[in-house]
Amino acid sequence: MTGVLFGVNALGVYVFQKSSWTPELALDLQGGTQIVLSAETESGAAPSQEQLDQAAAIIRQRVDASGVAEADITTEGGQNIVVQIPGNADEETRQRIQSSAQLEFRPVLATTAAANSFVGDDGNETPYPTPDDSLNATPTAEPTDASDLSWVTDKLSAEFLAYDCANPSTDPSTAPQGEPLIACDPTNQAKYLLGPTELTGDVITDATAGRDPRSGAWLVQLEMNGEGTEKFGEVSTRLNQNRIDGMTPRDQFAFVLDGSVISAPQMNGQILDGRPSISGSFNQETATTLANQLKFGALPLSFVVQSSDTVSATLGTQQLQIGLIAGLIGLALVAIYSLIVYRALGSVIIASIAVMAVLTYIIICILAWRLGFRLSLAGVAGLIVSIGFTADSFIVYFERIRDELRDGKSITSAVEDGWGRAKRTIYISKSINILAAVVLYILADSTVKGFAFTLGLTTIIDVFIFVIFTHPVMQLLARTKFFGGGHKLSGLDPESLGAVYRSRSQFREVSTASAGRGAKNTRARGEAERRQTIAERKRAEALAGDRSTSTGSEGDA
Repeated sequence: MTGVLFGVNALGVYVFQKSSWTPELALDLQGGTQIVLSAETESGAAPSQEQLDQAAAIIRQRVDASGVAEADITTEGGQNIVVQIPGNADEETRQRIQSSAQLEFRPVLATTAAANSFVGDDGNETPYPTPDDSLNATPTAEPTDASDLSWVTDKLSAEFLAYDCANPSTDPSTAPQGEPLIACDPTNQAKYLLGPTELTGDVITDATAGRDPRSGAWLVQLEMNGEGTEKFGEVSTRLNQNRIDGMTPRDQFAFVLDGSVISAPQMNGQILDGRPSISGSFNQETATTLANQLKFGALPLSFVVQSSDTVSATLGTQQLQIGLIAGLIGLALVAIYSLIVYRALGSVIIASIAVMAVLTYIIICILAWRLGFRLSLAGVAGLIVSIGFTADSFIVYFERIRDELRDGKSITSAVEDGWGRAKRTIYISKSINILAAVVLYILADSTVKGFAFTLGLTTIIDVFIFVIFTHPVMQLLARTKFFGGGHKLSGLDPESLGAVYRSRSQFREVSTASAGRGAKNTRARGEAERRQTIAERKRAEALAGDRSTSTGSEGDA
């Protein structure tokens, strides 16, 4: 199992080059990137706190969708939103955070491949000429709606042909909503000439990915508020009529987010209930991505990036070292306690914890690669606490084995019977721990989620180690001469455990050979009596009384 996990992480390190052999650290331990956004409303008035909170929530969802964990997003000064991300934010994450344009619904006027050149009569590729000011930039007629081709002036048409998606001449995210827009898809494979904005993303109340109940294909389902339902009904009626009239691509509408066309579906009918659905060549991943973009793309405010800086760790290397030292001290104390109480048997506890530590370490590295998990100081605390919980499992198991030995069983039988009795107790205990970790993760503040996550993770690993490592090791040790023979230093010496009775109420008879060791047998018998329960003592006393009465009767006879 350990080899498989190391192999998986090795693929991430050497093949995909996205993983690491060291866990990723959270903002409180590593530092990261701080971006300060200044919020602006369309009217220029100061935003309300409710608007800021809503915008912060949407930005958090955007950041989480990019796979970044342990981000800290707060409002500041009644107008700013401060975003702090562990490590160096990549360009995609920065764009998600800094995006200030609202999600827009624009009708498609024209579309073509992203090329900004054509093949001439000589067979050579020739770039389209750069538009100049001599071209007409005023519509020849007043447009009647957003799909009217009157919006396409000579200059706009030339700009569209010459537009290079890889090196855009203008920033499409800054285009006014009331004017046409040239934009490309996120892959820069197609470019679109779009009409003015007809709806913005704030009319969307929900967007979900699901399957078409008839065809089983993946699609995205939208829900709109009252204003959006009414306006989209008008737009869908017009675009559907364009489809009927064969006016392609003017039967399409584009979702534009941050100046990029994230989808441009064709209208296939009137939609008057405010619940349109988008179908196409989706799979689960692409449908979910589009649903998230539509749902979380509508910011109620626009933003100006005031600053983007690298910040130092709030707790830093010193606190991490203190946490690691605390963990090592905890491990040392558990090791010392195990060896004192369980003698050589304590080495099984130490080995089990060592295997657990290796598995936990490599799993955290893999989670950092696949899920963006970052280890915070709270997470380190969860790992330290788990040491005690892990040792507790082994103590329950070993004590069950010792109880079986006190009942007069052989060591191999005691290991098997002790396992059967201990595992039920441990499963119940660990289930409660996992339940507590899940509840804490769901309900607690983000600063505590790291503690809950690592606690739950190590609890699951603890059970796994207990089943596939600890018990098999005990089965092997029970067959060795040192442990199976009950050596005094093994921790499984029956006499030192007080195993001098056959059952819970019947003591063994002291053999003649051992009569010379009366003091030792007396101590062993005393140990057995001390470990009996009240019910066991009463039963033993009753049996002893019966034997005494029987002996007395025989004497009288």
